[in-house]
Amino acid sequence: MAAAKVLLVMTILLSTTMTMTMASATSSSSSSSAIPPPAFFTSSSPRRRRRPAATTTTTIAAAVPPSSSSSSSSSSSSSEDVAVVGCGVLGSSLCRMLLSHPSFVSRSIIGITRGTSRHDALRDAVLPQSSSSSSSSSHRSGGEDEGRFRLTTMEEAMREGRRYRDVVFCAPPSGFDDYPRAVDEVASSLWSGPSSGGGGGTFVFTSSGVVYGEGRGEVVDEASPTPGGDNPRVNRMLDAERSAVSRGGCALRLAGLYMLERGAHNHWLVGAAEKGTVVRGRGDGIINLLHYDDAASATLAALVVGPGVNAGKIFLVSDGSPTTRREICESALKNPRYGSFGMPSFEGDDDDGGRGGGKARGKVYDGRRSNEALRWTPTYPSFDEFMTSSSSIRQP
Repeated sequence: MAAAKVLLVMTILLSTTMTMTMASATSSSSSSSAIPPPAFFTSSSPRRRRRPAATTTTTIAAAVPPSSSSSSSSSSSSSEDVAVVGCGVLGSSLCRMLLSHPSFVSRSIIGITRGTSRHDALRDAVLPQSSSSSSSSSHRSGGEDEGRFRLTTMEEAMREGRRYRDVVFCAPPSGFDDYPRAVDEVASSLWSGPSSGGGGGTFVFTSSGVVYGEGRGEVVDEASPTPGGDNPRVNRMLDAERSAVSRGGCALRLAGLYMLERGAHNHWLVGAAEKGTVVRGRGDGIINLLHYDDAASATLAALVVGPGVNAGKIFLVSDGSPTTRREICESALKNPRYGSFGMPSFEGDDDDGGRGGGKARGKVYDGRRSNEALRWTPTYPSFDEFMTSSSSIRQP
């Protein structure tokens, strides 16, 4: 009888131990399912299978139906705030414009970066400064704007699980192992979608005119074919565009970006002066340009017109004044910043066509339809006008 009692007690203890072990395992499994850091930032992230190269034609007149996964899920909270992924020169300029634009005066702006090392500098770049000569962030006079502007990291943004009505992806490809995947995951995880939240919002991906490849001087617009082929840079950008557009977002194909001390002109003139480097490409090769602030204002315009105009569309944005490499250098030399520099040399003469036997002449961007759709015009209608303007001369 005593032996039976002992056996019964041992059976009960064994059952209790097994139950506790199973509960612990379940809890551990649940904990491990938390949102991990975005894998597309790490070198160990799986590579996205490349789509077969193909000539594509996309027009601003034809929208692509958004993916159903772009709508917000019940486990995510929705926000009226605007998220800007990538706060470099373009992103910080956009944040400044958003804070002061009447359409966004009641909304907060969230800048999303890879890390926190530049957050203080970004706050100083975006928020107004006091008249004090000190550059310390303690001398900001942002007032209400300072309360509406917040910086966070991509890892934190993904972990929060919050979706934003409007999202701009303007981070460059250099910060990602898998650029198209990064665009797709931001659109699917951080954006509320084009038809949710009472009218929906906008997802803007800032692409590049590099997708048109080299040319012989022909005109291209939003509907022109994009060759793809064996160029990894072009294919990566085209895949990123598809990620944005297929979810109901839009892509802005931007011309070559510049400001006073940033852009091709600075690279060419400084390189020739300091290293004696020769400019790659023919002197009369066609280049399309766009000031960083104008790129930001075009992005802002896409947000303002909303998904009723931009959902599933591609736009082409430039200053509308194609120029040449030689003319770019001539315009830059008019500015006091470059007054002491000389004209660089170019690979190949204009007469013999330079590199590519005359094939690499460049292309002329025609973005008139995009300008009309976005209701946008550039502040600087040409590179030469900027370089000779009082605003460029006042810059340090």
